[in-house]
This record gives sequence, C-alpha cells and structure tokens, in this order.
Amino acid sequence: MHWLGIAMMLVGLYLALKVAGTVLKLLMWILVLVGAYLFAAPLLGLSLPF
Repeated sequence: MHWLGIAMMLVGLYLALKVAGTVLKLLMWILVLVGAYLFAAPLLGLSLPF
C-alpha cells in the first residue's frame, strides 16, 4: 500500500470516529431532554405522549 493510501485511510478513520462521537452526543442530549420532559410533564400539568 502506498503511503498516500495509508494517510487517506487514517484520515477517514479519524473522521468516522468524529462523526460517531457527534452522533452519540446528540443521542445523549435527546435522552436527557426526553427524560426531563417525562419527569417535568406531570409536575407542570402537561400530558404524556403515551
């Protein structure tokens, strides 16, 4: 394998890990927001979606 191919593979792996980290952060925020809504909805008199 040529050195340029190895460099491109490493950059691609780095970008894939960055994208995976961003997706996991977004999922964590969604879980936090849903959990906060499920906790606060009865206290505020809002209806639950289920």
